[in-house]
Amino acid sequence: MSLRSKRISSSSGSVRRHSGGFGGMSLGSSSLYAGGSNGRHSSPFHSVSVNRSLLAPLNLEIDPNLQVTRIHEKEQIKGLNNRFASFIDKVCFLEQQNKVLETKFDLLHGKQTGRSNIEPLFEAYMANLRRQMDVVNNDKTKLDGELRNMQGLVEDFKHKYEDEINKRNNLENEFVILKKDVDSAYLVKADLENKGGALTDEINFLRSIYEEELHELQASIRDTSVVVQMDNSRDLNMDQIVADVKAQYEDIATKSREEAEMWYKSKFNQMAVQAMQYGDELRNTKGEIAEINRLIGRLQSEIEAVKRLRANLEDQIAEAEGRGELAVKEAKSKMRDLEDALQRAKQDMVRQLREYQDLMNIKLALDIEIATYRKLLEGEEDRIGHQSILNIQSVSNYSSRSSSNGYHSSSISPTPKLLIKTTEQKDSSRFSSH
Repeated sequence: MSLRSKRISSSSGSVRRHSGGFGGMSLGSSSLYAGGSNGRHSSPFHSVSVNRSLLAPLNLEIDPNLQVTRIHEKEQIKGLNNRFASFIDKVCFLEQQNKVLETKFDLLHGKQTGRSNIEPLFEAYMANLRRQMDVVNNDKTKLDGELRNMQGLVEDFKHKYEDEINKRNNLENEFVILKKDVDSAYLVKADLENKGGALTDEINFLRSIYEEELHELQASIRDTSVVVQMDNSRDLNMDQIVADVKAQYEDIATKSREEAEMWYKSKFNQMAVQAMQYGDELRNTKGEIAEINRLIGRLQSEIEAVKRLRANLEDQIAEAEGRGELAVKEAKSKMRDLEDALQRAKQDMVRQLREYQDLMNIKLALDIEIATYRKLLEGEEDRIGHQSILNIQSVSNYSSRSSSNGYHSSSISPTPKLLIKTTEQKDSSRFSSH
């Protein structure tokens, strides 16, 4: 500041000297013109005569642009003085900033800072999430195996169900065939029963006819009176002839009756045997039908049980798939959170590295500027005395707490890392002019 005052005062003095000289010349010309005027006009009542030579421009041999040039030089000198003074102030400020930065740098490098516990906490959190992801993947693999097993069981039950359906269809076809056979047998039985009834009626009819004929024959024989005219010369035995005829008719009737009875008995026995056979076949068919009905009922109950089991398995599969999808979604969400946290950590690290690099670049630029200004100010005799008092306070406050899920979490209070208070005292001395 004193050097700037010195330069300004010196430039002002030179400007004043130049201005005084130019003013003197101006005043001289004015006085000359005034003297000439006073010499020419001695009395106001005389006639005015004008000297033509006075109207010609004066040749003072002075450049008319000299004043403008001097003013321009004056402004340039002022600007240079201001720039030099600002350079001096900037040099002082930069020296002070350099000392402050050197102090900060020494403190930062000399301070034994322990490793921050954020990275172990972050690694612990990442390890915990990886374990959870492993558990979720194991659960997913287990659920996939159970799903495949369930699908295999469902396929087996499906094949069994299809086999039972095919068996049921076959049994139903056999039942229809047997029912047709039973119906045909029942029709044959009814036909035979009708035939047996007709034969019984025919036998009874023939029997009644034979009995009636026998009675008529006996009546005709008993009521017949035979008048025989005989030669008395001969003795005929008619009783014997009648007895023989009656014996023959009786023998014929007995044989006919026995033949009819034998034919009836044979036919009846044959029809009874056939009826017993048809009855046995009918009973067997009924037993088979009952057995088929029982088998159908058992198969239907098994089919219902298989359907219920299949529905339960499908519900379990759907529930397992839902749990798996939910676990996968949670794992993906946690993975995205971890990726976001990792990205933020990387961005913070990059930002800190950039800040450190910017700080180092500023320090390097300041060192270069300081060296340049030091070379510029080597010829100066008096330097501005200043005293810098640095009060440096380093505050770091980290608080950590452990959570219940196995890893530590930390909360960092937003306190300033480094507080530097600078107090500058400058003397009031000014540079003397040389």
